Amino acid sequence: MYIPMTIVRDRRSVRHAFRTRGWRSTMVLLLYLVAINCSDRTRPRIIGWWKSSEPDELPQMLNVDLPFRYPVALYLRRVQGNVMLRLHVDQSGRVVPESTRVVESSGEVSLDSAALAGVDRLRFRPARRRGAAVAVSLLFPVHFRHPEGLRLPGDSL
Repeated sequence: MYIPMTIVRDRRSVRHAFRTRGWRSTMVLLLYLVAINCSDRTRPRIIGWWKSSEPDELPQMLNVDLPFRYPVALYLRRVQGNVMLRLHVDQSGRVVPESTRVVESSGEVSLDSAALAGVDRLRFRPARRRGAAVAVSLLFPVHFRHPEGLRLPGDSL
């Protein structure tokens, strides 16, 4: 528990407060200390705590060709879309298929299914932290584009 140094200097001060001020005033002091501890102003902040869990090297995809297959019926109709997947890459660089989720749907169930079906064929060089391979979760975009289709909002030249 964080106790501001201006209120209580050490444990002896707390013991002294218990002995000299009586039970009620001691409880008031303790409630005050708890309230101060719960306030965001006085709580110590650890800056950059998330950086200790970030890998030094991100995973790199090893596939030369993308394993996602455009559904034929949607290709003939020139339906396009983006699917955002959350993947979990284990320490060996393989994607754990059971952990894969669609974060943002394309709006077409067939495109979402095609993106999920290709995940098991993805291969990665594992992420590294301090030289050791580590498992990570990442967002992976899958873009389905028809060569004669219109540009979608957000597409770059």
